[in-house]
Amino acid sequence: MEGKMLAAYFDAPGGPENLYIKDVTRPIPKEGEVLVQVHASALNRADLLQRRGMYALPPGACQILGLEAAGKVVALGPGTDERWKIGDRVMALLSGGGNAQYVAVPSYQLMPIPSGMSDTDAAAIPEAWLTAFQLLHFVGKVQKGETVLIHAGASGVGTAAIQLCRLAGAIPMVTAGSADKLQLAKKLGAAAGFNYKEEDFGKRCLEASNNVGADIILDCVGATHWQKNLECLNTDGRWVVYGLMGSGQINGDLLSKLLWKRGSILGSLLRSRPSKYKAELVKAFTEQALPYFAPGGPTHLQPIVDSEYPLNQIAEAHQRMEDNKNTGKIVLQIPQ
Repeated sequence: MEGKMLAAYFDAPGGPENLYIKDVTRPIPKEGEVLVQVHASALNRADLLQRRGMYALPPGACQILGLEAAGKVVALGPGTDERWKIGDRVMALLSGGGNAQYVAVPSYQLMPIPSGMSDTDAAAIPEAWLTAFQLLHFVGKVQKGETVLIHAGASGVGTAAIQLCRLAGAIPMVTAGSADKLQLAKKLGAAAGFNYKEEDFGKRCLEASNNVGADIILDCVGATHWQKNLECLNTDGRWVVYGLMGSGQINGDLLSKLLWKRGSILGSLLRSRPSKYKAELVKAFTEQALPYFAPGGPTHLQPIVDSEYPLNQIAEAHQRMEDNKNTGKIVLQIPQ
């Protein structure tokens, strides 16, 4: 299987214009790895940060961008899990390398593509849905009947979290920056939506929850939202921070307000988690959520795809995400 492949690349940190397609060496699957021919791969905020030189890669992670992919198994490394065979349609959580024609993946990070699902939809699942599942269940410990406030409710993680809240019997509320994004969130099951650019989401969340507030806040924004977050955090609430789109520099009396609420701040990243954690997460998601992607069920889960770009238009795809224009996932189509 030795040879070359096309991959998205950049030589120096900077804007989307620095991205180009390069011929690189095709990976060879090591012990316990599977080689996947990538048909589609989706963008994540971490890709933008990495391109700008603002994201330290975990040790041993591939330099090529791309944290999720869908395609088929074309080679098995030694000692590979017997569940996987050549030709299997799979989607994968990656520590990097998805924006390329091939990627080598530890077998425990693979999931079967649900029957009848396209590669494009499948590519929109691994990073976003596993992140949302992890934040709700592994970190936030969501309970039936609890209220969850989800920032960036129309993002890949946001649209997944809304649906997973409903599956868990929780009540999702969201923030977003446009009427269209709020409309999509409500269509997916959000009980309420607040335009953070035009209204005080802290007050509105309290109003919408009969002055109880949010038991869990899923926050990828950070500093710019902290006061309103604390305003609407319920007593004993869990504020889960998994991104800092609005910076991490907080000036103000955060700790006394948090203490008064008996609140918890929980930080969570997925890419840097150890392999054992990722294996447990993939297993739990495969067993508890993946069956609900089958069409026709009473609780049908649906990945939301914003747009598709060929790999050679990756700069335009990055620009769309950088401009916050996407509603759902931006997916790259990888040439065969």
